Amino acid sequence: MSESERRADRVDLLLTVVIALAAVATTWAGFQSTKWSGVQANSYAQAGAARTESSRMTTEASELRIIDVSAFVGWLDALDSELRADPAGGLPEAYRPQPGTISGFMFTRFRDEFRPAVDAWLATRPLVNPDAPPTPFAMPEYRLAADEEAARLAQRSEEYAAQARDANQRADNYVLTAVVFALVLFFAAMGQRATRKIPRRLLIALTLVAFAVAVVTLATYPVEL
Repeated sequence: MSESERRADRVDLLLTVVIALAAVATTWAGFQSTKWSGVQANSYAQAGAARTESSRMTTEASELRIIDVSAFVGWLDALDSELRADPAGGLPEAYRPQPGTISGFMFTRFRDEFRPAVDAWLATRPLVNPDAPPTPFAMPEYRLAADEEAARLAQRSEEYAAQARDANQRADNYVLTAVVFALVLFFAAMGQRATRKIPRRLLIALTLVAFAVAVVTLATYPVEL
């Protein structure tokens, strides 16, 4: 066997190995693309669920806020009626719920979340202090757990959506790499069939370059198992 024939055999063996490896890599890229597509779907589903729960908590917070506003307005009406019934008493600097009064009854039935804001507001002596905040709802102490939970869930929804977008990009990257490996298979097959020296060398060079680039790129991708 001549040297040229042995060289041709080595090249054919190299192309055969490249074809085999490229076929395996193509299968792996397709598998990873499918897995990341599944991650994308799951992440979007979790984002939707968190967004729905966030909307529910926002609605609940709105309902609780309406309850607090109604209770506060009712308490103010009762207090105003009691103050008008006893004009000689004047405006008290500090409010204390009086047993047996409607205002006292309503005051003791404020929601637990609302009471800290009311207490902080009354500490500013709003009945005699013109610079006091207009209502307890303007106080930093007025906080609803449902509002905070809604914000947390909205943030969680954004995080899941970001994960879904990342997974989608990774799936696309694997698909693109699979396409490059398909080109490697094409160039290698054509290189094996080429009979002329220059086209054969060109196809072999394209095969090796494309294979090296695809392998290096594939090695940098995250793996989902």
